Amino acid sequence: MSMPLFLGQTITSSAEALEKGEMTSQELTHAYLGQIRGLNGSLNAYISVFDEQAMEQAKASDTRRASGQTLGPLDGVPIAIKDNILVQGTRTTAGSKILEQYIAVHDATVIRKLKAAGAVILGKTNLDEFAMGSSTERSAYGPTKNPHDVERIPGGTSGGSACAVAADMCVAALGSDTGGSIRQPAAMCGVVGLKPTYGRVSRSGLIAHASSFDQIGPLTKTVEDAGIVLEAMMGSDPRDQTTVDAPPLQRGNAKGLQGVTIGLPKEAWGAGMMDGVRQDVMEGVEVLKSLGAEVKEVSLPYTDEALAVYYVLGPCEISANLSRFDGIRYGTRVEGNNLIETYLHSRGQGLGEEVRRRIMLGTYALSKGYYDAYYRQANKVRTLIRRAYQDAFKEVDVLLTPTAPSTAWKIGEKISDPLMMYLEDVFTVGINVAGVPAISVPCGSHEGLPVGMQLIGNLFEEGTLLDIASAFEKANA
Repeated sequence: MSMPLFLGQTITSSAEALEKGEMTSQELTHAYLGQIRGLNGSLNAYISVFDEQAMEQAKASDTRRASGQTLGPLDGVPIAIKDNILVQGTRTTAGSKILEQYIAVHDATVIRKLKAAGAVILGKTNLDEFAMGSSTERSAYGPTKNPHDVERIPGGTSGGSACAVAADMCVAALGSDTGGSIRQPAAMCGVVGLKPTYGRVSRSGLIAHASSFDQIGPLTKTVEDAGIVLEAMMGSDPRDQTTVDAPPLQRGNAKGLQGVTIGLPKEAWGAGMMDGVRQDVMEGVEVLKSLGAEVKEVSLPYTDEALAVYYVLGPCEISANLSRFDGIRYGTRVEGNNLIETYLHSRGQGLGEEVRRRIMLGTYALSKGYYDAYYRQANKVRTLIRRAYQDAFKEVDVLLTPTAPSTAWKIGEKISDPLMMYLEDVFTVGINVAGVPAISVPCGSHEGLPVGMQLIGNLFEEGTLLDIASAFEKANA
């Protein structure tokens, strides 16, 4: 069997082929490492590749299989990890110069769980520095390219993971989502991206961006694969007190969508959306109707305010979370003549422009005289946004919007206009503000570039999202 036959796998197809003995995990892993070697030079999806460790993990999986153990669907399957999630004994940079030499001393909880499930870790993927940005151009290790057009961005901040899945440089990948960082690159690279409910998956071992928004989730080739990864990772964790022992995923078996009501928030269909995106998503809505779903227009107040709330509260949390990266406690140290100079040099040279911008915005909003006007006010509006989502879910099972207002833009096109970049998150940030789950599924393409459709569920209703997304995926294939 030649090597290319080992590629193009999903988690489901890999598990089946491994179970039947049609290939070994070592053959599968070797093929994907070869694919990374062939493509990473042009796409820059990976910051680090773990050739030796990956082959050792694959060999251990083959040994388990040969001994007749009953293995789960992830055992022996090669996956990629966003480089802000700790993998013990390996370099974890968060896309920043300040962590260029940092070696993780322990595994993140999700990594511990994936290792226990037998997954093979191929390497760490590129991201906007400290997961701040919308295009993966803000990495200290160079921009990641979109595999559909290398002159374009892959989305961000999990652009390396989305690119790696889309270019078949891994079977699946992990990303993190603070304001759309799994779903938006999934849409722009034409893959599936799931942001779980806040508290469904442990954040322990995720380098914090904005702690009340961050969630780890999967980027995969199919909806079914996203469910497999989520089930392996989820659950409460004593190391993350925001996690909850939520009920297991409730999955239905109905092929049609009779009895399902889908809400289209009227606030999400206004100006600023590319015509091709609007058309593809509306065609997706027609597919859902043909499967028996009832579609109705609903109101989702404070949609516009969600962006402002996110870009006030996010930087406030960033300014606190990133204070530890000072060249003393963590990070590359650049010596000055005294302590204050050492701080200034270390942070000034170690942190990029967008990270510094958000730290300053957050520090300003939290400062005396501005705290009430910005931070406290934004928190009040956050409560109103959460209530607006809860009210909407009294009328409908899920909400539906485009994932992003446009397809992937050219590298460099928006980098000098941070406000224009922030507006790209208009459909995704509200979900993080409210803490609810959402999934992006490919629904077409415009001028050769993928378009994503976003389904939003009520708290801990990932099972419903996966069912509806799966029914759509099969009908739209």
